[in-house]
Amino acid sequence: MSQDPKVIRRQKLRWRIRTKIHGSAQKPRLSVFRSNKDIYAQLIDDNTGTTLASANSREKGIGAETGNKVSKSLNVGKAIAQKAKALGIETCVFDRGGYLYHGRVKSVADGAREGGLKL
Repeated sequence: MSQDPKVIRRQKLRWRIRTKIHGSAQKPRLSVFRSNKDIYAQLIDDNTGTTLASANSREKGIGAETGNKVSKSLNVGKAIAQKAKALGIETCVFDRGGYLYHGRVKSVADGAREGGLKL
C-alpha cells in the first residue's frame, strides 16, 4: 500500500514542527488543516489533549459568504480569534501543520492577528 509522496513529505514536516511547538491552556496551539475545498483551525491545549475552540470555512457565517478561499480563510482566522477572546486567551502558538506559510495558511494567521490574537 503506497501513499502519495506529497502526503508523506507533509507528515514528516508536521512531526518535525510538532517537536518544537507545544501549546498550554494559557498559550494554546493554533493548528491549521487545509483541504482542497475548506480550511479548519483549532486552539489545542497539548497538556490535556483537548480542543479549546475551533472554526472552519463550513460554518454558517463563513461558508455562506461569497468569495475565494483566501478570503474565507481570513474570516476563519477572525472567527477563531473571537472565540479565543471569549475564552480569555490573548496569545497562541501558530502551527502551520506542514503547509507552507503562504496563501490560505497565512490568511488564517493574518485574520487571527486582526481579531486580536498575538501569534
